[in-house]
Amino acid sequence: MKVESSTMVPLGYGKYFRSDYIVGLVPIEDDRGPGRRTYVFIQGQREPFVASRSEGAILRDMSENPEEYWRSREQVQLLADILDTVEGIDPMLRTIIRDQGHWDLDRLEERIKDYQSEEEL
Repeated sequence: MKVESSTMVPLGYGKYFRSDYIVGLVPIEDDRGPGRRTYVFIQGQREPFVASRSEGAILRDMSENPEEYWRSREQVQLLADILDTVEGIDPMLRTIIRDQGHWDLDRLEERIKDYQSEEEL
């Protein structure tokens, strides 16, 4: 990935930094609340800034990579998140969802796993 130098990157909350000063991005997973999506490490700063945007969105604004590449990466991550959630659903609740909602979570799980296998090739 090539970072465009001197491009101003919005981090949310009215914060902007030059793309070539951003040295690290870490998604916030624990204690993530409204508007707390990514820690952004800036050259010369000891503490990271808290951005209200995802690391993918920030990277997209920093780089010259095509939009489709980043969109597909975000979609793959979204599918992984959905799979994690679906795998944790109790079997009794799965039955209710299938019978009353006409939504087969087992089939959804299989399709996501098949897609992930194809992406790895």
